[in-house]
Amino acid sequence: MSETPLGGPALPQERKVVTAIPGPKSQEMLARKNAAVAAGVGVALPVSIVAAGGGVMVDVDGNSFIDLGSGIAVTGVGNAAPKVVEAVTNQVQQFTHTCFTVTPYDGYVKVAEKLNELTPGDFEKRSALFNSGAEALENAVKIARHYTKRNAIVVFDHAYHGRTNLTMGMTAKNMPYKDGFGPFAPEVYRVPTSYPFRDGLTGAEAAEVAITQIEKQVGAANLAAVIIEPIQGEGGFIAPAEGFLPAIQKWATENKVVFVLDEVQTGFARTGDLFAANHEGVVPDLVTTAKGIAGGLPLSAVTGRAEIMDSAHAGGLGGTYAGSPISCAAALATIETYETENLTQRAREIGAIIEEFFTELQKTDSRIGDIRGRGAMQAIELVETGSKTPAAALTGAVAKQAGDQGVILLTCGTYGNVIRFLPPLSISDELLRDGLQVVADALAAN
Repeated sequence: MSETPLGGPALPQERKVVTAIPGPKSQEMLARKNAAVAAGVGVALPVSIVAAGGGVMVDVDGNSFIDLGSGIAVTGVGNAAPKVVEAVTNQVQQFTHTCFTVTPYDGYVKVAEKLNELTPGDFEKRSALFNSGAEALENAVKIARHYTKRNAIVVFDHAYHGRTNLTMGMTAKNMPYKDGFGPFAPEVYRVPTSYPFRDGLTGAEAAEVAITQIEKQVGAANLAAVIIEPIQGEGGFIAPAEGFLPAIQKWATENKVVFVLDEVQTGFARTGDLFAANHEGVVPDLVTTAKGIAGGLPLSAVTGRAEIMDSAHAGGLGGTYAGSPISCAAALATIETYETENLTQRAREIGAIIEEFFTELQKTDSRIGDIRGRGAMQAIELVETGSKTPAAALTGAVAKQAGDQGVILLTCGTYGNVIRFLPPLSISDELLRDGLQVVADALAAN
């Protein structure tokens, strides 16, 4: 099989299983992991990866896996995109660190300029860089509170925003993210979202429910920010009904509440637009980004209206590694790759293949309750036959069998019954279809 243009390492683009999963060498690594790494750090597929690129990952035993997870939507340009490798190599040879808040450097400023240019909204913007999605969300809340002089924030059912104390409080799902880790930060309020498969509401109707609850239980005058994922990630790849996001944004603007879009998982071509907000022309006051921003290196950002971003005092934002020069070099090369390789179009092509495949399969398997998503961010929600009862055990069994057959597959959802598809945008059609067929075979066998 041929490699894709973004293939990185010279790896055959094929699925190949030569041992039981995990193989003997992976088992040796896992034994070391269990002896050295905290038990709370779990793994989805117990294999030891030694190389990756294009649409495959190769383990220490020589098994080649089709990657349908992209490290949870991180490696959109592939695991070793040539421009990213070159940019990182060049930067490492110059310097690895200075701390931007001690002695600044050009790469950080260039990333901020690019984010200000590309993110939704035709107004003056500022950006601040951080390390992870959760850190970006924490800082978005800090900025919104400082700007509005209010304390309360609103988040939504099924939301996922991170694993820090504040973002755990903002996250809906208890297990494994919150259980036993409280108490959590105060002044976080949760309201219903739009979940078309389960609530049956239009976007306007769902927004009215949410807004009524905000007004009655929180009060607009107390509210600093409304924070929402344009398509929910860990919560189940829930795309809200058309009109929901614009209605929430309109209410926030009218009530001088900062409207924050969490585009950590949806950002950077993943949904077939550079940002998911563009689908309905939603313009956030602040937007958080991470994951796909830097080709696998740790980087995140808060970008937004200049008057809001500039409200925090000097020294109020930052961090030792925030906006690492190596990550900034990777980000500039990654963004260039999205643009020059037209990866937004590639995401739409991938999404069409996934949607068509499962729409056809759904005709003969009613356990596929819903097929949803946008671009290369797609999911199927599995249910018990003839109902909408979540089929969590089936979902886990399908993911396990897929892994045994050489396909890296991620699950999600509040009810544990959603299979999500996040292939790297460097994957070939042939490899993608092979991976989807493995999933179909696993469904048939269970």
